[in-house]
Amino acid sequence: MEWGHEVHDWGTTGPDPVDYPDYVAPAARAVARGEADRAIVFGGSGHGEAMVANKIRGVRAALCHDVTTARLSRQHNDANVLSLGARTTGTEVAADIVRVWLETSFEGGRHLRRVQKIHAVEAAEASGGQGEGA
Repeated sequence: MEWGHEVHDWGTTGPDPVDYPDYVAPAARAVARGEADRAIVFGGSGHGEAMVANKIRGVRAALCHDVTTARLSRQHNDANVLSLGARTTGTEVAADIVRVWLETSFEGGRHLRRVQKIHAVEAAEASGGQGEGA
């Protein structure tokens, strides 16, 4: 990629409609396993793609519509999956969102406690909804 990142394309290979969970889940799992630092997923609105990615333990997917939401998703939530809607976001805006999302680091500090609480909720749900967490 021209921005200095290694890219793995999980598909699709054509313009025909597909079942997006078949493509989003493997990308999100690669992030969860540490095989990829981050993933970017695309769909019509981006909503379903974010929902699928967020089902994978360890993934914090953010649906972003502008550079502000992209920046904040990284700074405050340490988002590791970016979801974009092809029908809702123009090409130039999408490129700006991706650039900002890739360039922005997690701030940590007070936000770290909140991300840890996200992990606690996730762990509680994985163990049957027991334990601490919101």
